[in-house]
Amino acid sequence: MDSDNSRTPALNRRTPRQSRGEQRLAAILAAGGDVIAEKGYDAATMTEIATRACSSIGAVYQYFPNKEALGIALRTRYADEMADRWAALADSAAELSFDALVRQLFGLMLGFFKDHPAYFALLGAPLRYQRSAEAREQLRERFAQLFQAHAPALARDEAMRVATVALQIVKSFAPLYQGAREEERQLLAREFEQALMAYLEKRL
Repeated sequence: MDSDNSRTPALNRRTPRQSRGEQRLAAILAAGGDVIAEKGYDAATMTEIATRACSSIGAVYQYFPNKEALGIALRTRYADEMADRWAALADSAAELSFDALVRQLFGLMLGFFKDHPAYFALLGAPLRYQRSAEAREQLRERFAQLFQAHAPALARDEAMRVATVALQIVKSFAPLYQGAREEERQLLAREFEQALMAYLEKRL
């Protein structure tokens, strides 16, 4: 039986110094994501995660002192990856039509949800995780840059305001998508596409 709850939460106990350590860490995180996606956060155990990662439980605890620490590391990694995907979209925004921009934005999110099925389980998990104010502001900046790339005449302050509203629309999509039946998810995505498109058409 795991002693997850008796350990002090922390992000990482050990930082890998060699590529071998980095590979082991990546394997543990991947295994953690797989087990949490399949069983849910509460039912997932560090023992099963270690087994799935082909690692000893002691090796897993060297990197993560408890399940919460591993969950926080996964949430952080997922948030960083989503930000990177949005940044890549911003880089190509000037070359996209308005409709294509919005479609690609939601396509990006759907692709992320498919690639990381543990995301929703972690979203509802009792983790002491909060994205830093700096990271949230960077994301808003990226959205503002995306809109300015599409509409160069847009002033920065206005672009930031539009980005704030657009982000709220996008963020509200995830929990509704999570709770929808599989056959409803694509339809729900299209509804949100239309809502965001209507707002941006008005503002841009």
